[in-house]
Amino acid sequence: MTVLIRPLEAADIERARTIDSSFQVESRLVLSAADGVIVYQAIPVEPYIKRYDEEDELADYIGASDKAAFLALIDQTPAGLLQLSENWNNYALIDNIAVDSQFRRTGMGRILIDQAIQWARSRGLAGVMLETQDNNVAACTFYRRCGFTLRGFDTGLYAAIPMTRPETALFWYLTFEP
Repeated sequence: MTVLIRPLEAADIERARTIDSSFQVESRLVLSAADGVIVYQAIPVEPYIKRYDEEDELADYIGASDKAAFLALIDQTPAGLLQLSENWNNYALIDNIAVDSQFRRTGMGRILIDQAIQWARSRGLAGVMLETQDNNVAACTFYRRCGFTLRGFDTGLYAAIPMTRPETALFWYLTFEP
């Protein structure tokens, strides 16, 4: 298996959109906070498939000074996509990270996280942050294994969107040592 990760080019946009980022939801996290510490546990839910409506304009990431996109290929097949931007708080914000369903559990997610870390460090940023939802338990477990810490959550972020109304936004941070 040959893995190549490279900056996204305009000619890659349609290929990048073929990445299947859907996943099966079988549980969600129940969260609580006390004294600045967030704790959570996974509880089972009726299984369903979650699909993201990708509305990001990939072309905006190409050649931008404050953002970047990377395409991961395995044997020339699109396997993953990473979109990053410099956030106002001096962190790199992962705007989107997607691993095609057929390439999960191959190390592709870790390769993309490492690319995000390298990008953030090259800009002298304080770390990397991202937002996911309480129903993406596999991703949350993965981010924790990569060294991220759950630093906040918002029960109202998706409240006005019918399809995602019950979801809670989770904010994960990986802070670099000074």
